[in-house]
Amino acid sequence: MFDLGSPIWVSLNISLSATLVVLGLGTVAAYQMSHYRGKARSLIESCLIAPLIMPPTVVGFILLMLLGKNSTIGQLLAQYDLQIVFTPVGAAIAASIVAFPLMYRSALGAFEQIDGLLLDAARLDGASEMEVFFCIALPAAMPGILAGTVLSFARALGEFGATLMVAGNIPGQTQTMPMAIYFAVEAGQTQEAWFWTVIILCTAYCGVVAVNAWQALR
Repeated sequence: MFDLGSPIWVSLNISLSATLVVLGLGTVAAYQMSHYRGKARSLIESCLIAPLIMPPTVVGFILLMLLGKNSTIGQLLAQYDLQIVFTPVGAAIAASIVAFPLMYRSALGAFEQIDGLLLDAARLDGASEMEVFFCIALPAAMPGILAGTVLSFARALGEFGATLMVAGNIPGQTQTMPMAIYFAVEAGQTQEAWFWTVIILCTAYCGVVAVNAWQALR
């Protein structure tokens, strides 16, 4: 028999943590970039969406070099008996970076569809930038942000390569469902691999259906 709870809990914990991170960072970055027209726009956008086109193992390797015990960050954390590599925090960071471009692109598309005259009118009426963002831009872009949130969660839930490089495969701590599938196949346990596969597919599918249903009711 195999543990039905651990990989599910670990996956949900890491995926939800990553989704919350990219929801905040991706939304703010998208809002800022929707108004930025400077010469560095292309370079900045390339950096923001790079994890989307890079192999996950490359992302994981870069993170390992940046956060490992021999890196500057790793040595600084070691002074306080802290570490990121091979921990759930490391797994969440890896999932966040891989999922970030999906959140960013969805939110950016939503913000760019907002009529700029509407935002300018609010500013002329005395609204602060915070009020413009939270009271006008954010509600108007909410469908795109919600869609990006679901896509980011699904991507984080299915993340394997970068997470394995940074966090390893520690049962009960960093062993997510994709890792459970991989190592179950390696061990010839096809039934267990199918079980985790169905769980991931159903979770992602239900999320997409819920978003589509919500948008249809608007």
